[in-house]
Amino acid sequence: MTQRAGRIVRQGNLNEKVHIYRYVTESTFDSYLWQTLEAKQKFISQVMTSRTPLRSCEDVDETALSFAEIKALCAGDPRIKERMELDVEVSRLRIMKADYQSKKFRLEDAAAKYLPAQIGQAEAMIAGIRADMDTLAAHPHPGGGFAGMKVNGRTYTEKDKAGEALMDAVVMVPDTKPVEIGSYRGFTITSQFVTFGEHKVSFKGAVAYAIELGESATGNITRIDNALARLPEHLEEYRAKLADLEQQLESAKAEAAKPFAMEAELQRKSARLAELDAALNLGSKGGAEATAA
Repeated sequence: MTQRAGRIVRQGNLNEKVHIYRYVTESTFDSYLWQTLEAKQKFISQVMTSRTPLRSCEDVDETALSFAEIKALCAGDPRIKERMELDVEVSRLRIMKADYQSKKFRLEDAAAKYLPAQIGQAEAMIAGIRADMDTLAAHPHPGGGFAGMKVNGRTYTEKDKAGEALMDAVVMVPDTKPVEIGSYRGFTITSQFVTFGEHKVSFKGAVAYAIELGESATGNITRIDNALARLPEHLEEYRAKLADLEQQLESAKAEAAKPFAMEAELQRKSARLAELDAALNLGSKGGAEATAA
């Protein structure tokens, strides 16, 4: 039908308006042909619009009519129409079941492997941040002063000198892997080359924290202290993430345990389809044709 219309409404047609007529004769073979086209269009639409998990479908054009089907059509047997409708409906339900099974497998994988692994990582991060908070508390600034920083084996007790030494040490690292260049308030300082003119600076305790440095030597010390002071915020973020992952795990287990909601309908309609096939002698098209031959 689409090809026929395309032969009329196409480039080169000189008519501004085209009328396309489709003639159908009541109670004839036309009804079967139109129903076949309807079934085919449903499958094509499902595949082309991603409304089904399947990426292929059987071409209805390749389905040949048996003598029994032609006989039923000629006799106007209403069961052939019911059989066609059931065939489409059973196919739709089987697609839905395949989608259900695909989702079930993904949920089972998530519940068995991925979510537990992510939960373990979140728990490790929480434990690590807690340990780092204890480390930070154990190395405070003395009386509002400066706790001191060690850079390349030398200890600096003045904030500006420490900031300058840190900036110099950071840019001198050529390695793309983290290289230890000092320590500050119980944390190891590392630097690694990222790209031309750019290095990544991290402060590592139980967990590593990337801190972006600026151009001010004393300002960088303040940036570092502010970043480390935000450890409680990071702790709350991971606690919230852990709670969300645990909720996802429970939901995945619950959803994976649910049966296919339309299983009873699929079984009932499949049984009726088989019953109609047997009644109409459609169980073996090739056999029917061979016998008639």
